Amino acid sequence: MRHDICCIGHVTHDRIITPRGTTELPGGVTYYFSHGISHLLDDCAGLSYHLVASLADTDMQAVADIRARGIDVEVVPSRHTVFFENKYGDNVNDRTQRVLAKADPFTVEALAGVDAQYIVLGTLLADDFSLDVVKSLSGRGTLVVDAQGYLREVRGDKVYPCDWHDKEEFLKYIDILKVNEHEVRVLSGEEDLLTGARRLVEWGVKEVLLTLGSLGSYVVTADDAIAIPAFAPREVVDATGCGDTYVMSYLFKRVQGCYIKTAATFAAAVSTIKLEHSGPFTGTAAEALARL
Repeated sequence: MRHDICCIGHVTHDRIITPRGTTELPGGVTYYFSHGISHLLDDCAGLSYHLVASLADTDMQAVADIRARGIDVEVVPSRHTVFFENKYGDNVNDRTQRVLAKADPFTVEALAGVDAQYIVLGTLLADDFSLDVVKSLSGRGTLVVDAQGYLREVRGDKVYPCDWHDKEEFLKYIDILKVNEHEVRVLSGEEDLLTGARRLVEWGVKEVLLTLGSLGSYVVTADDAIAIPAFAPREVVDATGCGDTYVMSYLFKRVQGCYIKTAATFAAAVSTIKLEHSGPFTGTAAEALARL
C-alpha cells in the first residue's frame, strides 16, 4: 500500500533535564512525529500515515502507545534502544546531550516495503541510514531528512559536533532537508545562513527548511527564500521535539496540496503550541489555525 507519509527511525528513551526538573519518556523523531500527526489526523482522517520504528523489546510500550493513537506501526527489531540525555539551560536554544545506548542501523532489506508520497528519515546518529539506504528510498517518494543525526559523533557517552561524511553525495538524493543555524553553517561552510542554505540547494536539495527557534524559519528553494515569522509562546516549557513537530506539520499541509509559505506558517504555529508543553504535540489543527 502506498501511504501519503511514512516516517522511519528509532524510538528513543529520553531523559530531559530542565531548570524545572527531570523527566524520562520515549522520544526520537518518530515518536514526536507520530504522536503529533495523530492529533492532526483527527481533523483529516483521509490522510494515510505509516510509521517504521526500531527499538528493543524492552521498550515496546512506546509502540503500544503510538498504536493506541490509531497509527499503523511496523517494527524493525533492534538489540538496544537509543538512550538520549538532553540537558537544557534557561535558554531553550542551548542543549547539551549524552548518548547512553545506541540502536542497530537500518538496512536496505528491512525497508524494502516502504512506499509513500513523502518518506521521512528520522535521523538521530550518523550511522542510522547509510548512503545505500538513502539511495534505495530516494526513487520511491519525496525524501525528507533532518540533518541533525549526520552531524553528531558519539565518543563514549558524549555527543560531539562533526561534518557530514560524503554530504554532497547524500544530498543528491534528498528532496527536503531540515537544518538549524548551526547545522547549515557546518554543512555549507558559509557564515551567512541564507547563502549556506542556497549552497545546499546547489548540491541537490529541492527545499531547505531552516529553523531558527525564536527567530522564525526560512524555506529556501532554487527560486526563493521564504521568511516565516515565529509565534510567541505563552510559556516556554520543553523545546525537545520542536524541530520534528515543524517537519511533521509542514508535510501534513504539503500533502494536502498547500503551498510552501502556507505549510511553513502552519508548522511554525504548531511548533509554538508544542513548545508550551512537555512531550509531543497534543493540540489540534483548529488550535494552530487560531494562532495564525
